[in-house]
Amino acid sequence: MADLLRKPTGMSGKVHAITPASAGWGYVGFGLYRLKPGEAAQEMTGETEVILVLVEGKANISAGEKAFGELGERMSVFERLPPHCVYIPAGAEWSAVATTDCTLAVCTAPALPGREAQVIGPEGLALTQRGRGTNTRYIFPIAMEERDVADSLLVTEVFTPSGHWSSYPPHRHDEDRFPDMTYLEETYYHRLNPAQGFGVQRVFTEDGSLDETMAVSDGDVVLVPRGHHPCGAPYGYEMYYLNVMAGPMRKWRFENHPDHDWIAKRDV
Repeated sequence: MADLLRKPTGMSGKVHAITPASAGWGYVGFGLYRLKPGEAAQEMTGETEVILVLVEGKANISAGEKAFGELGERMSVFERLPPHCVYIPAGAEWSAVATTDCTLAVCTAPALPGREAQVIGPEGLALTQRGRGTNTRYIFPIAMEERDVADSLLVTEVFTPSGHWSSYPPHRHDEDRFPDMTYLEETYYHRLNPAQGFGVQRVFTEDGSLDETMAVSDGDVVLVPRGHHPCGAPYGYEMYYLNVMAGPMRKWRFENHPDHDWIAKRDV
């Protein structure tokens, strides 16, 4: 069985610390801090760029000599307010000191120094609908390719209503053959509302060499090294996930599963 489902390691502090080495791939890293007021997180970016996402709560954020002050607004991710986010370049140091209970995501990918540390949200982020019917979901495109805010990282938030499917029809982006497809590794950080709920995510290839179906709980991370990766929210439970993608090219090009592509064509 592939080791694709990662549970949080605790209730406080750094509860996820996924690196390319621990994931068995080359680009995407994902960390998550759960902090109490007054608690701090601090890291060097090294040879990676970082996008900090204040999933919930508030914190004073700084990067190098830049102090951005207190950022954050939503106390629950399911308020669907646009997230406060900060870009930190390679070769820098950042710190966050929580001023309320705080959930801070740390999205990383390889990059060279050169960009400036800057706030990249909530300004410029609007909740956008994708799909229709029970395939409807809503996104905040934090750092997708239309926003020139990073060298490698692609980051987005997705809200899936109860009883709906998401990342659907099944699609993949696991080959480097632009413009038809780009190779992008991906992580899904899941949240459920109410928190005792569960969601389902399947990661599978067309040849069957990888086929894992996972029940995801509130706070879990799913790794997508290759293949299709749809997920669903059972009736009664709303699903949120934070996607982090990166690869050789900062472009998102994918192909739907040939058996299910008719769904996307019908919805055009």
